Amino acid sequence: MQRRQFIALLGGATTWPLAARAQQGERMRRIGVLLPASADDARFQAFVGAFLQELQSLAWSIGRNVRIDTRWATANAATIRRQATELVALTPDVILAHGASTMGPLLQATRTVPIVFPVTADPVGAGFVDSLGRPGGNATGFMAIEYPMGGKWLELLRQIAPGVIRVAVFRDASIPSGNALFGVIQAMAQALKVEVTPVNMRDADEIERVLAAFARAPGGGLIVTGSALAYNYSDLIITLAARHKLPAVYYEHSVVAAGGLMSYGPDFVDQYRQAAGYVDRILKGEKPADLPVQAPKKYELIINLKTAKALGLTVPPSLLASANEMIE
Repeated sequence: MQRRQFIALLGGATTWPLAARAQQGERMRRIGVLLPASADDARFQAFVGAFLQELQSLAWSIGRNVRIDTRWATANAATIRRQATELVALTPDVILAHGASTMGPLLQATRTVPIVFPVTADPVGAGFVDSLGRPGGNATGFMAIEYPMGGKWLELLRQIAPGVIRVAVFRDASIPSGNALFGVIQAMAQALKVEVTPVNMRDADEIERVLAAFARAPGGGLIVTGSALAYNYSDLIITLAARHKLPAVYYEHSVVAAGGLMSYGPDFVDQYRQAAGYVDRILKGEKPADLPVQAPKKYELIINLKTAKALGLTVPPSLLASANEMIE
């Protein structure tokens, strides 16, 4: 979505003006949106744009029958907690919230306001829902991963860089999916006779220091598992991978568009569209407890051919044939 289209949809403001009122006889509904990003983040603009477009297609018109209160909380934990509390105080009919970093604070602030997450790694392991089939509380939505993806990432890395025998796995050890994904990768690595090393993403200095040490021996490669920390440090990791000539597989399209080698993961834009469908159903009376958490429906394989060339890699025809997009 173009920036101009996004701003036209979003109205260029955090909260829709009070002058925008429901037409006579039609109740104005209120949707809260909490995002761990800044308002100029192109990735999240595309996500929210898809959500708003799908809402429009479901007959929700901003200023006529729905009002949207958006909080761009950046990745700062204190800001996210504060804005989660602010959103709940507005008593919205439903809140859209991206990822574990927003879900935790929201569920601390309310156990009654319905919440839809378009992207969350392991909602059961994190305690956000009771089960995938019967969430049971006030939250439901869409998963960011299925754990077999960890093995798929390692297979893809070996396909594009057969010489890789050592892999550094970037993870956020503070969330259940970080440790679980590393376990899946570790199991696959044993079968492939590959050595894997976990890298906990605590701060930029540590990431730079660990990667510099890792790159001293030959045959290295990287896997970056998805999390808010991984996104925050994605530019740094891309830069370091290029500096140390390390092939890397990432979890999401935007990282490859920014210069990463290859990604395999869900289509998050599509999941925001689906989240609009859940918001619509909740506004029409259904309860989050009865709406099952859904696994990703669409996966994308993205390859940056320019980065592959810079690393001296020849992309196998099998990967070229299966790629959804190739960036040149």
